[in-house]
Amino acid sequence: MSDYMLLLTDPAVILSFVTLAALEIVLGIDNLLFVQIVAGRVSPDKQRLARRLGLALALLTRLALLASISWVAGLKEPILTVDWFGPEHAYDLSWRDIILLGGGLFLLAKSTTEIHHNIDVAHEEEGTKKTYLTLASAVVQIAILDIVFSLDSVITAVGMSDHLEVMVAAVVTAMIVMIAAANAVGDFVDKHPSVKMLCLAFLLLIGVALLGEGLHFQIPKGYLYFAIAFSAGVEGLNLWARARKEAAKKKAAA
Repeated sequence: MSDYMLLLTDPAVILSFVTLAALEIVLGIDNLLFVQIVAGRVSPDKQRLARRLGLALALLTRLALLASISWVAGLKEPILTVDWFGPEHAYDLSWRDIILLGGGLFLLAKSTTEIHHNIDVAHEEEGTKKTYLTLASAVVQIAILDIVFSLDSVITAVGMSDHLEVMVAAVVTAMIVMIAAANAVGDFVDKHPSVKMLCLAFLLLIGVALLGEGLHFQIPKGYLYFAIAFSAGVEGLNLWARARKEAAKKKAAA
C-alpha cells in the first residue's frame, strides 16, 4: 500500500500520468474516427451500441497488450531482412512492421470504399433501400484496426513510463474520455456530410503514415496532427459561416 501512496504523491509520476493520458487521447483520435465511420454504416438504432462496443474493444486490447509488455517489446525484433532492391536498400522486417503494413493497407482500402459509398449514396434515387452493415461485421472491422492502433498506443506508453500502474491508469482515463465523447462526435459527424468526408481523408492520411512506418519511413506525428488540426479548423470556419448564412436567411424570411 505504501508503494501506491508513493506513486500517488511523486510529482514525476503524476506528471508522466498527465502527459501520457494526454498523448493517449491524441493517439486515440484516429481510432475514434475509424469507430465513428464504421458505426455510421450500422442501422441507426444500433449505432450507439456499435460505438461503445468498438471503444470497449479498444480498451480491452490496450490493457491486454500492456499486460504482455515483454511480448510487445519482442514484436520490434527483426524476423526477416528484405533486400529486394539491393543491399543498400535492405531493411529489417519485424512483426510490428508487418502489423503496421497490414493495418495501413486495410485502412486505405476501407477509407477508399467508404468514400465511394458516401458519393454513391449522395446520388442514389429516392426510394432506394439503404444498405447497412451488420453489428457483427462492424465490430469485426473495428477489432482489426484496434490491434494496430493499440500497438502504437502501448509502445508509446511503454516509452513514456516505467510503472505499469501509471500506464494502465493513463490508458483507462483516455478511453473513458473517448467513450464519453463518442456519441456527441458521432452525431456531429453524421449530421455534417462534409465533416464525414474530411474524417475519411484523415483516415487515408493515417493509412499512408502506417505504411510508411512499416517500411521504416518515419513521418513525424506532429506533421500529421498539424494537418488534421488545420483542416478541422478550416472546416469549422466553413460550418460557422454556413450557420450564420442560414440564420441570416431565416431572419430575412421572418
